[in-house]
Amino acid sequence: MPQSYKLTKDPIWFLLRRVTIPASVGSLFQTFYNLVDTWFAGKISAEAIGAVAKSFPIYFTIIAVGVGIGAATNTLIGNSIGEKKERTASLYIAQSLIFALVVSIIVTLFGLNASNFLLGVMGSDANGIILTRKYLDIIFYGTFIVLIQISLNGTLNAQGDTKSYRNVLIFSFFLNIFLNPLFIWGYGFIPGFGISGLAIATVISQSIGTIYLAYKVNNCKIREYLKLICFVPKFDFLKYLTIQSVPVMFSMLFIGVGIFNILYFIGKFGDLATAGYGAALRIEQVILLPVIGLNTAVLSIGGQNFGAKAYDRIRELYTKALYFGSTFMALAGIILFFGAEYFVSQFTNNNEAIKYGTIYLKIAALIGPIYPVFFITTAVFQAVKKPLYSLYMSILRLTAFPFLSLWYVINIRGGDYEDVFYTILVTNWIMGIAVLIFIGYFLNYVFKQKKNLFSY
Repeated sequence: MPQSYKLTKDPIWFLLRRVTIPASVGSLFQTFYNLVDTWFAGKISAEAIGAVAKSFPIYFTIIAVGVGIGAATNTLIGNSIGEKKERTASLYIAQSLIFALVVSIIVTLFGLNASNFLLGVMGSDANGIILTRKYLDIIFYGTFIVLIQISLNGTLNAQGDTKSYRNVLIFSFFLNIFLNPLFIWGYGFIPGFGISGLAIATVISQSIGTIYLAYKVNNCKIREYLKLICFVPKFDFLKYLTIQSVPVMFSMLFIGVGIFNILYFIGKFGDLATAGYGAALRIEQVILLPVIGLNTAVLSIGGQNFGAKAYDRIRELYTKALYFGSTFMALAGIILFFGAEYFVSQFTNNNEAIKYGTIYLKIAALIGPIYPVFFITTAVFQAVKKPLYSLYMSILRLTAFPFLSLWYVINIRGGDYEDVFYTILVTNWIMGIAVLIFIGYFLNYVFKQKKNLFSY
């Protein structure tokens, strides 16, 4: 794969722009993709929006596992390239695909068998569960496509190529706009599938994107060392993929658990509160796009530099990425705060749902500047092979701390809908400051002195 820049040599600001922008644009279209699904769900019914919202913490299992596989592939291939071990990098391409296939079976079985229970916990009645399952089941049957796609993307990201996945997401966005109404309401010989049509369109789009990424990987630089024998399962490689991916998977899963917690408490205020939050959550994702792009960039750049033992560049990378991310989120938060009601009203005309969504977006705007701390810190820990640190951070930030806080505020103090999100605001800022203190110590003292950091 041609590359006009070197992740271990070129200036950090230059690399951040070159790697972050394509990743952010790709994430933009991924989010637009989700927004389009939410918009079409709203055209079906307000209940359909709620169903898609409640499906997210469960569907997020696939995303979480995929991010873990992608991060592990990115890190291990990037480290290998930084160490100038291209043959090892080639082996990781093949073993990552095997790993993705095996894990996809486990995730699919989980999704098909655990969904009813989890939806019931979130407060869905029998009709709500049936409606949500029509969407979720098809999504889970397509798990193997998603995980293979993310594995292939991890290979490309490790080489600094974030443009290929961007192209996939742009194409998928426009294809989804065409396929959604076709499968929701039907046309000609194609019957209407209702909310199931959203999932069918998604799986078809993902399949085409996966084929394209496979083509790009087949033509990348380290492909010359990729032989058929590389696809024979190798325990050591699968072990390292597991060690690197599992903590990341659980870290991401805790995001889903965190949203699950929020939905649990929001559910006490009715289905329209859930619908409003679901619509607002999609909008918030748009604002987070550059931060997600930074996460990808920091992981890709940091992985190769760690392999090359360029530790000073990793510290510089963290500082500059955080500066950019927090500044952007502060400015974007102003737009989000004052435009909250307008944004939510684009997805539903139900005044009650709009009210609930607006409340969340206004508070989310105040949380925004601290979000980059978590995303960028996570990427650094993954790049230097310390994913367990990310896991510990996620457990505290997304589950233990907020759940206990919300339980006290809502169940003991009798708080209302707004109090759910004010509690999340406070817990995020407290955790963000704590993480900054820890990462400062890590990068400037422990890491700098090259102590025995990198073993488990």
